[in-house]
Amino acid sequence: MNIAVLGSGTIGQSWCALFLAAGYQVTAFDPKASRETEIREFVSNSEAPLRALGYSHAGSLTDFCFTTDAVKAVEGAQVVQESAPENLALKKQLYRLIEPVLDPKSLVLSSTSGLTLEMLQTSFSDPSRILIAHPFNPPHLIPLVEVLGNELTAPDHIRWTLSFYERLGKVPIELKKSIPGHVGNRLQAVLWQEVLHLAKEGVASLSDIDKAIVNGPGLRWAICGPNQLFSLAAGAEGLEGFIDHLGPSFQDWWSEAGHVELDTDTRQFIKRNYLSVDENEQRAIKAYRDHLICKILNEKKLENSVLLGDHLDPPT
Repeated sequence: MNIAVLGSGTIGQSWCALFLAAGYQVTAFDPKASRETEIREFVSNSEAPLRALGYSHAGSLTDFCFTTDAVKAVEGAQVVQESAPENLALKKQLYRLIEPVLDPKSLVLSSTSGLTLEMLQTSFSDPSRILIAHPFNPPHLIPLVEVLGNELTAPDHIRWTLSFYERLGKVPIELKKSIPGHVGNRLQAVLWQEVLHLAKEGVASLSDIDKAIVNGPGLRWAICGPNQLFSLAAGAEGLEGFIDHLGPSFQDWWSEAGHVELDTDTRQFIKRNYLSVDENEQRAIKAYRDHLICKILNEKKLENSVLLGDHLDPPT
């Protein structure tokens, strides 16, 4: 399969690494010619974690090419993973440029995190061929992909897209309604707002709140979602029993949740209270993050295999 990746920033580079690791042919587009070197370095650096996840082609650049011409990038592509900047006018210009040369059966899958599908569809004469397929950063490792179609999207296109990401080893979910930020981003946005509120109220420092999340609920969230966790907490009574027991407390906490604006005051508060790290430290933290993500994912695969009696076949 030929895949075109349009936009070669952080997300586009990560998609390139994954698609190549899965054995697909990839043509990347970006108006900046220097992106080619960045992609090649990213693919090389991602080899170890992707091989740890079972991708036998990880690190290979044999089936990779780069162009600064978007039209050339999509010629012959069965899938177009669009990861251009979050600028609607720019995306519309790009769509109008590529649609005349797209293969009649090819789909355009947008990585957009903030724009709605309806906004994007207005740029296509055939709006049924574009869907949102929003990843979580970094896409080559984090399994979640949020897939969204609507009444203008052929149901077969949605089913095919979900299957496409599943074959890649991802965990796609289907969104039933268009909403800015989709699901994952809205959840983490609300959590971050309460983090900032608690810190500004003097309850705990930003770094200590990070520790609370990483060493508390974050560990559980990597295994079960909140609905399942709360259901398990109540034993045989399930989620209804949990609500009977702790529902009033949660209602109080919801009522007291803070509202924080990202204004000058909040920005200055973050600057004063959260120490930034230099580039070398950032690279080390990212490498540590990626290493642990791979270990967690592989452990989950192994446990699921044991529980379900499945035979694990690594991605090809």
